[in-house]
Amino acid sequence: MNDETSGKKTHFGNREVPEGEKAGLVHGVFSNVASKYDLMNDVMSVGIHRLWKDAMMDWLAPRDGQRLLDVAGGTGDIAFRFLKRAPGAEAVVCDMTESMLIEGQRRAEAEALGDRLDWVVGDAMALPFEDATFDVYTISFGIRNVTRIEDALSEAYRVLRPGGRLMVLEFSQLPNAGMQALYDAYSFNVIPRMGQVIAGDRDSYQYLVESIRKFPDQERFADMIRTAGFGQVRYRNLSMGIAALHSGWKL
Repeated sequence: MNDETSGKKTHFGNREVPEGEKAGLVHGVFSNVASKYDLMNDVMSVGIHRLWKDAMMDWLAPRDGQRLLDVAGGTGDIAFRFLKRAPGAEAVVCDMTESMLIEGQRRAEAEALGDRLDWVVGDAMALPFEDATFDVYTISFGIRNVTRIEDALSEAYRVLRPGGRLMVLEFSQLPNAGMQALYDAYSFNVIPRMGQVIAGDRDSYQYLVESIRKFPDQERFADMIRTAGFGQVRYRNLSMGIAALHSGWKL
């Protein structure tokens, strides 16, 4: 840990922790849930995450010849969808948790797409790739877990080629306070209990619910994307704002 960050604090769910500790704590969560991660997404979104990811691909419109970097993409869901829509494209899945990548590699799609798909252990805040080497950067339900979101967005900008596109899928905020309160009640009361029953791990699910509430709302996050240098920044609410898609271009 360097002197610059050693005294800084950040949130880990509702807890405040030193910045240097968050990555290890997040790594622990995803190591614990790796074997149940896809099932976890089904639980947290009541299965709707599959439709959200399809909507992401619809807006992204993958094309042959493109090279995708999917960050925090451990189980390969986004990369598989991208390559199926663009048979002449290539993809790299990057995740800081090796056990998540191993789960992705075990999936049937991984073997079928093996010649166009690579798996790399890496940190979203310090990507192990050269400048301007990807056409598309995606991160799905992962950026809220990054210690310094600004650094992750800067890295996304760095590794994209001019004309490249960023797309983020993340849980977000409902525009109506009453609806948000109902959704929070479901999230905080039901999801951790289901995590205990399904995965034997209440604490990891509790953190994941808390992390959603700590994430910036749609407008604030769009501003962060613009600050990182991206242009033509737009977002689309999904399921009334339970999740949102954010898009930006390296112009």
